[in-house]
Amino acid sequence: MDCSNGEVQHQWMEDVKAGGAVPFLDPDNCPNGWATPPGDTFMVRGPDYLATKVKIQGGEYLLKPLGFDWMKSPAKICEVLNNKTHRVRKAIDDEVSRGNQPFVWAFNLQLPSKDNYSAIFYFVSLEPVPEGSLMDQFLKGDEAFRKSRLKLIANIVRGPWIVRTAVGEQAICILGRALTCKYTQGSNFIEIDVDVGSSIVANAIVHLAFGYVQTLTVDLAFLIEGQTESELPERLLGAVRFSELNPGSAGVYEVPSEEQQESAPFLPARLWQGFSNMLHNPGNSREPSSTSQSTNGSLHKEDADENTKGSLHKEDVDDNTAGSSLKEDGYESATGSFDKEDTEEDSNGSLHNEDADENTK
Repeated sequence: MDCSNGEVQHQWMEDVKAGGAVPFLDPDNCPNGWATPPGDTFMVRGPDYLATKVKIQGGEYLLKPLGFDWMKSPAKICEVLNNKTHRVRKAIDDEVSRGNQPFVWAFNLQLPSKDNYSAIFYFVSLEPVPEGSLMDQFLKGDEAFRKSRLKLIANIVRGPWIVRTAVGEQAICILGRALTCKYTQGSNFIEIDVDVGSSIVANAIVHLAFGYVQTLTVDLAFLIEGQTESELPERLLGAVRFSELNPGSAGVYEVPSEEQQESAPFLPARLWQGFSNMLHNPGNSREPSSTSQSTNGSLHKEDADENTKGSLHKEDVDDNTAGSSLKEDGYESATGSFDKEDTEEDSNGSLHNEDADENTK
């Protein structure tokens, strides 16, 4: 393929990048914008992780960055790629009509607020997903597989002390039980809608962070966890940096009519896991709350069984060295109690917090 054809073929991606409410900018200078951070800023499981617990730099992404939507709506924003009038869906359909087969991954973080803000991250693959790969298994997998594998790494690049203390400089989230997560999949896309307000812990953290959102720079990376030797080293799907977002700059999303909304199969699931060093107050309570409340006052009932298993797991800072000790501490926030355990990562959907320093050892 000659260069001119390649440029034309990928112009649609540049148009999508530039089409959101906030601009696509350089990662070193992106106020009220978004960018693609270097993959090496994230640490992932290395080829010998199961034996050595050693992590490596994330390296190149499996997917290409496609776009970012910072939006609000009178109603919760969901299934945007089922909306035939949405700009990203239209771009996908246009490419398919030209005989191309892009596949888009969308991660929609629905923030708990009266204005129903959503931060939606889009990535695209221009080549067929390799048969039998983790991406292929995820797309074809059932709810249990997806819940136990989708991982989010969050890095606080810049922000005030209070947010760094509550969130931690780096945190790892595995698909789990504390947040409601809905999968919508079409022939050329998969969308994961994450209701952050469905967890009392996530709600509290986001409520705190949102008050400082115009001073925050955050990196988010998505990947599918490798749990066997053949699935290592882990590979990053994609990542986004957003910086100093202004709530007033959010675009207004119009909920589509039934004629514009396309039905597609989805798998409901529960996601969370959150962010390390949750809220400050140490305590001894271990009784999880059975309900969660969003900032607009609506209550979300959570199963007692899920809450008893939704504990936080923190890997020891020195877990990459021999003889590291495992500690278990109880933490209680003003909004509810939860556990933080210094235990090994597992696949039961519980949260894993990892200190950034452990990865440099």
